[in-house]
Amino acid sequence: MVFDTMSIFAYAVGLIFLYIFCRIFIRPIKWFLRCLANGIVGSIFLWIVNFVGGFAGIFVIINPLTSLLSGFLGIPGVILVALVQYLLR
Repeated sequence: MVFDTMSIFAYAVGLIFLYIFCRIFIRPIKWFLRCLANGIVGSIFLWIVNFVGGFAGIFVIINPLTSLLSGFLGIPGVILVALVQYLLR
């Protein structure tokens, strides 16, 4: 097996380009999946608030904005969305 310098250089450049390509495209996929997971968790929180709050007359509209907000902020986000919904009635 013969290893000349141009072959080694070509493999090194190819690996560097592969690394850069993966760094460029993997980060947005992770960000998208994180946003999707937070939106799902936020929707579940809002659904629970609507289910439990239905007995007290509290109803929160579930849409992508409120789901993402409550997913990113957690329980304070759910409370914030419920308060804004209550104040805008």
